[in-house]
Amino acid sequence: MSLSGLAHAQSVADVAPQDEAATTSAQSAADIVVTGSRITTSGFTAPTPTTVIGEEQIANNAQPNVFNTIAQLPSLQGSTGAATGTFSTSSGQQGLSSFSLRGLGTIRTLTLLDGQRVVGANVTGVPDISMFPQLLVKRVDVVTGGASASYGSDAVGGVVNFITDTRFEGFKGNILGSITKYGDDETALVQAAYGASAMDGRLHFVVSGEYDHEGGVGAGDFGTDLAGSRDWYRATTLFNTGQTNNGLPQYVYGDYAQPYQYARYGLINNGPLQGIAFDANGTPYNFQYGSNGQPLGNGRVSNCFQGNSFCQGGDLSGAPGSGASLKSSLERINGYTRLGYDFADNNEAYLTVNIAQVKTNNQPSPGYNRSNLTVQCDNAFLPQTIRDQCAAAGITSFDFGSSNAQLPDPQVYTDRKQYRFVGGLKGQFGLGGTDWNYDAYYEHGITISDIRVRDIVLQNRYVAAADAINLNGAVVCRDPVARANGCVPMNIFGNFTPSASALAYVAPHENGPFQHTKLTQDVVSANFSGEPVELWAGPLAVAFGGEYRREFYRVNADPYGAGVSPLSPNDENYPADPLLNSDLGSNWAAGNYKNGRGKYEVYEGFLEINLPLFDSEGAGRANLNAAGRGTHYSTSGTVWAWKVGGTWDTPLDGIRLRAVTSRDVRAPNLSELFAAPTVTTLPNFNDPFRNVAVSTFQNTIGNPNLKPEIARNTELGIVLSRPSWAPGLSLSFDYYNIKLNGVVSSLSAQQIVQFCFEGNQAFCGGFSLDNANQQQNFVNVQPFNLASWKTSGFDIEASYQWQQPLGLPGNFTIRALGTHIRKFIVNAGIAGVDPVDQAGANNGATPDWKWLAVQTYDTGKLTLTVQERWFSDGTFGNQYIVCQSSCPASTGNHPTINYNKMKGAFYMDVGATYKITDQVSIYGKVDNLFDKDPVASPQTNTGLDINPALYDTLGRIYRAGVRFNF
Repeated sequence: MSLSGLAHAQSVADVAPQDEAATTSAQSAADIVVTGSRITTSGFTAPTPTTVIGEEQIANNAQPNVFNTIAQLPSLQGSTGAATGTFSTSSGQQGLSSFSLRGLGTIRTLTLLDGQRVVGANVTGVPDISMFPQLLVKRVDVVTGGASASYGSDAVGGVVNFITDTRFEGFKGNILGSITKYGDDETALVQAAYGASAMDGRLHFVVSGEYDHEGGVGAGDFGTDLAGSRDWYRATTLFNTGQTNNGLPQYVYGDYAQPYQYARYGLINNGPLQGIAFDANGTPYNFQYGSNGQPLGNGRVSNCFQGNSFCQGGDLSGAPGSGASLKSSLERINGYTRLGYDFADNNEAYLTVNIAQVKTNNQPSPGYNRSNLTVQCDNAFLPQTIRDQCAAAGITSFDFGSSNAQLPDPQVYTDRKQYRFVGGLKGQFGLGGTDWNYDAYYEHGITISDIRVRDIVLQNRYVAAADAINLNGAVVCRDPVARANGCVPMNIFGNFTPSASALAYVAPHENGPFQHTKLTQDVVSANFSGEPVELWAGPLAVAFGGEYRREFYRVNADPYGAGVSPLSPNDENYPADPLLNSDLGSNWAAGNYKNGRGKYEVYEGFLEINLPLFDSEGAGRANLNAAGRGTHYSTSGTVWAWKVGGTWDTPLDGIRLRAVTSRDVRAPNLSELFAAPTVTTLPNFNDPFRNVAVSTFQNTIGNPNLKPEIARNTELGIVLSRPSWAPGLSLSFDYYNIKLNGVVSSLSAQQIVQFCFEGNQAFCGGFSLDNANQQQNFVNVQPFNLASWKTSGFDIEASYQWQQPLGLPGNFTIRALGTHIRKFIVNAGIAGVDPVDQAGANNGATPDWKWLAVQTYDTGKLTLTVQERWFSDGTFGNQYIVCQSSCPASTGNHPTINYNKMKGAFYMDVGATYKITDQVSIYGKVDNLFDKDPVASPQTNTGLDINPALYDTLGRIYRAGVRFNF
């Protein structure tokens, strides 16, 4: 059901909730285009549930990006946007707006623009909704079921199809401004579109453009400080006792986690001087450990948690968790034009051009967290009192950890540019006494993506610059090789800003990590549909067609991250340096991008039929819909997808039954097949062999031998659509069950190490954690077709429209959409790894219940809207065993924990629109009216540890704007 009420003059407004998306096609007013099917015919009822979001709902929600409105639907779980990925340096997905249906991930939801594929904005292949011509969007169809037989790969969770107004005439625009309660994320959006026709209506021209600047929400300081006056962060974590079989829980939930291996400006963390820290002036003092802890001289602290090196409470001034952006700042520019010419009645040739750019900036963490530096007691910057204590203790060096708050904070900048060109023909022709519809197009898309990181540390250079000595009356770097290659010493004992030359050496501002990626997509597609035979209950409808697709990517990176090669040579910006690893790279603290390339080709053909079964007053009307698709992938061979379903409009007033079952496929994307290795820094990583926390690199690599994933999707539904006894009422209930085999997935780095520790030798060859130089620690993570997922649940939708409520002018409409996930079982497919039910795990994307309700009162002059968003309480993870005492042995499959509840959330939004004239309207809106804070999503590390995929992390937002249409 269109959430916008009577947003369309065509049949959309009369369709039941989660029913067919219908609108008049360009070919004929009698033909209906249904997303989820290739059948184009009048009176066709598709068996696949489809939710429709219309122009009015999009406008009432008053968002700077239409993505935000669609992502609020309960069936969409795990979508990504500007508020996700802000803790990351290396992903390159900051600010990328992409959808995830059923919690199956963005790569298993197919997003289309006018029924056509869009080049990916990232090597994962997902498009960025920010780059779509949003002001021209007439409606968005969300197909909540497998549609691979109709649309090909990726439609395992469903399809999101944006339908634009290709015949728009006139001039319209939208200007929006917004700001949070805390004075940040200042947003300015300007959109405009113009359309005209000529040559007696045969020539159609549409152009649109938009500019959007979103200031984002920056990072706080160290400790528990957040941007603005937000006060909800409490450094909540799961403290790891390191004890797995002492009758007590291994993990303890708590606030104010204090890392005890480092402090804001430095901490001696081992040996006889353990516990001495340095203040901003470089003055030594005794560090205040939490948990009433005392340094033990062996790197550990009494009364604290050895498994992940935390105390509770104490001096948190060096804890880095709050130093990450809550939302990336974002700037996007979007230009779109379409030129169409009707070369005959009901036949059009067209060309579209879409050029867009999205830039983002985020801070993933503050300073430089280094917990394992060896400091010599003759360091030139070391206070004399510490030198004297070294001598008294008989030591010449000590272990040292610091947050390096004196260093600038790293910043990640992404710049994605998209160039998309489509030329096509669509229309009708007669053959064999039957009118046939056709739609053929060629699409060429290019994405250029650049990532640059500023002020990130080169680790070996940091070590060299920190190791300073007095030589001939001057302070210099100890290592003569480093000195010969430009090393400039710096004082790490206090808040002493390094000189410009020292910063340029250790953490270059301009010449930091970079990654340049080019993706191309070429698609040739032709589809035909018609009604060749008239049968006993109506015409037999047929659709068939074929498609060719080529996907390609190439990426190159800087030599310090990727390693020196002909593609990443040393140059004046990245000169050769013997201190750095020129073969393997990975010299940066984070952002170690790699080189890579890959391509694949796809050939496919499909056939779909709609067979009318009966049509009578006594029995009602029923149809059978079936489709099959054969697809050949150059990388993995041939696979088949199919669907069989039907609908029955029963003789009972307003009652319709529907059912569909399908075999769906998803081919591995370029990232999974050919990904350049992604290197992620994991601080405070638990090494269970020694029960200590270490720093390590996680190396994620592709697998060219991956095969397509195969899914079986079944849906059963009942619809009550505007019965005569309640013409304003629509209800629907749809049950779904999805089984996905051969899932491309991998275990986490911690799982790999833990399972080896527990004796599973299959996991023991891909990591090293006990190197004296922790920069050499690593865990390799690689995807395989081993896992399987099983999820089931149901969707409920309801709407009621009340005309002239209580005698008042206008209409009152209430709508509600809900999704319940009964189960979401993830089976890694590896011996010794137990399946986990992720339904209700609120640290992910699959809460038990998720609801959206909208109430609208519209007089024609004034529109008032109230919206409620809610999801249920859950857990941190269903793999945990909750106990306080007499606990069983804690294992990697089922760790023990003392608390495992994660509260859900309720948000209310209110808005109003007032028409000053028929052409000009002003509007305002408040999101998160009650300023609901997010709850903690604790892990076992030092991160911010919240879940922005589910929870609002920004707080109350005020929006206001003006729309015009001439």
